[in-house]
Amino acid sequence: MSRRQDHPRKSQQRTRIASLAARLMTEDGINDPALAKRKAARRLGLPETAAMPDDGEVNGELRTYQRLFHDDEQRARNIRLLRTAARLMATMLRFNPYLTGSVLDGTAGRFAEIDIQLFPDSAKDVEIFLLNERIEYRHSRPRTDRAEAVLTIVGEETVANLVIYPRDDERLNLRARDGRVRERARLDIVQRLLAESAAPAP
Repeated sequence: MSRRQDHPRKSQQRTRIASLAARLMTEDGINDPALAKRKAARRLGLPETAAMPDDGEVNGELRTYQRLFHDDEQRARNIRLLRTAARLMATMLRFNPYLTGSVLDGTAGRFAEIDIQLFPDSAKDVEIFLLNERIEYRHSRPRTDRAEAVLTIVGEETVANLVIYPRDDERLNLRARDGRVRERARLDIVQRLLAESAAPAP
């Protein structure tokens, strides 16, 4: 088979994997796109060498799936998570917080966790602050090599991860595992997104 004939098949394969991965993330509470893609490929009976979609393709399918099948639920979830994120960011303002991940891009699933990047002078400063504020937390494993620590706060309805980076990393474009720049937003942007999300539909 020629490469010209093979290209549409690989493209179709990527789309099938992305579509099923999006459904798994929505319905099964999988937060990791890489894991969702692997599970989707296995369910489709595809080999490990199958052409995988990137995270952007999965997010595109995820938005479509949520819009078609969970629109009202998704909107209510986005508002709730953005509101919680904004409150926590306001509390942690001295540590230069940024919201990132699925809560920022609006694709948070039923079991999504809030991810907030912090850039303090020292990770210990954050822990001391949380202890003084009587905010309970636990240590979680960092997902990137650059992160110094992850402090996880478990609330009644949400889980928030404070991902702590060195102070100087605030100037860098931190990247996701697939190489794309990881989008992030300061508190004023999060508050604007919250206002837009909560506004009545025209």
